[in-house]
Amino acid sequence: MSENKTVVEMHGCIVCGRTFTVLAVYTPDGSLLDCKVTSSGGHCLPVEKQLLVACDTHTASEIENAFTRWQSRNGTELADEQEDE
Repeated sequence: MSENKTVVEMHGCIVCGRTFTVLAVYTPDGSLLDCKVTSSGGHCLPVEKQLLVACDTHTASEIENAFTRWQSRNGTELADEQEDE
């Protein structure tokens, strides 16, 4: 039986692009299980199967707008990946 995989990754803020170090835990099949921003000033966004981060200083409205832009940019790619599964 395989175990979960813990990885340190770099991710940019969905709003401004500021980079953060993130500790991510993936299941054996590669699905995101949990994440924690380990550098100061940021947090993970509660998005299923996708690791996204934002600065603590951004408003909820700024994050929502950035997430909507992200979804419109990546919507086709995510739909294709889900069809392949």
